[in-house]
Amino acid sequence: ITDVCWSCMFPIKISGIKLGNSNLVEPPDPADKPVCFCPAPPPAFVRIGLPISFWEPARFVETVKDPYCFPSLGTGFGSSGGRLAGSSSEHGNQEDSSYFGQAHYFIFAPFALMELLVDFICLENVGLDIAYITEVDPLWNNDQLALIISPEALLFANPVAQISCVADSVSANAGLPLPYLFWCMGSWGSAYPLSGNVNDGSQVQGSAAIAARMIYKLGREFLLWDYGLNLCSATPTPIWVKWNYRLQLAKPVRGGQCVPIGRSEFIWGGAKNPPTGKGDNFLYMIFRKRACCAF
Repeated sequence: ITDVCWSCMFPIKISGIKLGNSNLVEPPDPADKPVCFCPAPPPAFVRIGLPISFWEPARFVETVKDPYCFPSLGTGFGSSGGRLAGSSSEHGNQEDSSYFGQAHYFIFAPFALMELLVDFICLENVGLDIAYITEVDPLWNNDQLALIISPEALLFANPVAQISCVADSVSANAGLPLPYLFWCMGSWGSAYPLSGNVNDGSQVQGSAAIAARMIYKLGREFLLWDYGLNLCSATPTPIWVKWNYRLQLAKPVRGGQCVPIGRSEFIWGGAKNPPTGKGDNFLYMIFRKRACCAF
């Protein structure tokens, strides 16, 4: 609970009225209208409510170099090496640099754990659960197998497509990433392949890229839906909408801010991987845009 940056929930909008401020640029918000209308079962057919939006801390992702290591649980299981182990290689340019790690996706609803606002329709009433681990996923550990769920990656494996990511990098560092450049992750490199291999030798930024890839991968597999596009229901997003997610580094060093996908670690990643203790294993809180028609 203390590792969560609670200020990242702001701003909160109710019927278009903003409560609180954020130092980040806001994406388009469906809660700007004074009232909202959603389908309802007969005989009503339509229900009227108040549009509400905020940034919900609902999930977190661990990115680890040690397979089956769970920083959030303070323990690990199984081997700490082998072919599933993470690695990093940093050279003079990004194209020759690489980072590999495993990822664990957790369902995490802090309000439910604290038994706060459990009757609020715009919050999930769930607790803590391990929803996905990549150590048992062959698609995560092999770039060629990852093409099974993302064959379009072949279209973007060329210099022209990758040079276009410069625009996404500039946009992410200045404000928001560009969702229509879905194959880019700004300064974090390419969103493809949807595996644990990223072209970044930095362990902090590489781990953030893996956390972002996990979001995209689960969306592609219809295991993660976007709650920030529609006031009435979640929307499946096999092509992700990047600006509806923000990451906050919680371990090994708590970050005091949220960052949009693709923002350079030079802005937020200083001294976030100390050499003491169990370094190189990271935990990122996922703040997702939540828009809801409350009644």
